[in-house]
Amino acid sequence: MNSEVSGKLQVRAERKNRKRQEKKDQIAGSALKALQELGYANTSLRDIAEKSSLSLGMLHYYFEDRTELILHCVSVYKTAFTSLLNETVNHAHGREAVINALAGALATTIVEEASTHRLWYDLRSQALFDSAFRPVVEEIEETLIDILKLAATRADKADEIDASLGYALIDGVFRYQLQNQITGTPRDQKALAMEMRAVLELFL
Repeated sequence: MNSEVSGKLQVRAERKNRKRQEKKDQIAGSALKALQELGYANTSLRDIAEKSSLSLGMLHYYFEDRTELILHCVSVYKTAFTSLLNETVNHAHGREAVINALAGALATTIVEEASTHRLWYDLRSQALFDSAFRPVVEEIEETLIDILKLAATRADKADEIDASLGYALIDGVFRYQLQNQITGTPRDQKALAMEMRAVLELFL
């Protein structure tokens, strides 16, 4: 009997935790809009509450402070982004197909999600000053490096590349393209994909 009760309590606790996580993800989705617009340094929990139609009390109930909420927001978005890249690479076969697929996906996300990527680079810079951001940043970058390792494998180049160096190279071009897209002259997906293809050819 005790074992049965214990099992039911565990199931109930897991269900409660799952619902809480789902609610946190939902809040993060709403909060992202404020963060995308204002950036990390200029956004308080009150700003997030006002712009996302959420109460300040609800934010405090689910998140200890602004840093925890912002880290959760970035994790939610980057999980979706890395999943997209992983799926893109997994469906490609051979060097040309991998390069074309990855270049296209990276270019598309610059055009369609520039403000969210801007927030990522904002927080990555903050990690140089605030240690609270470093574990999430490191985890995301390790995931991106793993995707490049997968890309090298799919392109039959696994034994010929340094994925960490490749990440630094590709990320530099991606960030520069993003900067131009936001503060310079925006370009279409095709033009951006051609540049990403050029750097991917150097890596793969």
